[in-house]
Amino acid sequence: MLQVAFIRENKKDVVKQLAIKNFDASEIIDHILESDEKRRKTQNDLDNTLAQINVISKQIGELFKSGKAGEANDLKSKTTELKENSKRLNESLTNVEKELNNLLVKIPNTPHISVPSGKASADNEIISEEGSIPDLGENAKPHWELATQYDIIDFELGSKITGSGFPVYKDKGAKLQRSLINFFLDKAVEAGYKEIQPPVLINEASG
Repeated sequence: MLQVAFIRENKKDVVKQLAIKNFDASEIIDHILESDEKRRKTQNDLDNTLAQINVISKQIGELFKSGKAGEANDLKSKTTELKENSKRLNESLTNVEKELNNLLVKIPNTPHISVPSGKASADNEIISEEGSIPDLGENAKPHWELATQYDIIDFELGSKITGSGFPVYKDKGAKLQRSLINFFLDKAVEAGYKEIQPPVLINEASG
């Protein structure tokens, strides 16, 4: 997810790069920056209010020690107002942060500067090719039909569980998937990487 500071400092570049993905980010980025400005102002007001409460609380303690209970009680009524204000500001801050986060998750990551603009696979640029493309003949089947024929991948069940692009691997398909994972993990370790196993679940902040 793009960070607000990055968007604020690179607004034009972000809009330009997302246009490569055919994503018009102009309007939503304006909303993000408006929400962020509101969030920063609310946070500043809240910080100032809490600082005033701390200062006045110390003054109240000193006045009571000095026997000036009347002045101390006058200040106590002021702290009550400030505390009510801080409560409102805190609620406003929570709301605006939620609004900002809901906007941020709608923006995709920007592509690398080298990625060409395009709307379909025909717009892809071929960087290099290795070997020759085999002639599979007229009756060749695509991989998804072969997967269904041999009952090694269940695309429909995966879509029901998670969504498009997350198939369920079965039998030899599952074994092949597991073998490939182990193969690439072993290759990564050989290349000097350290293998770790993080928690399967994450919280909103780490996500």
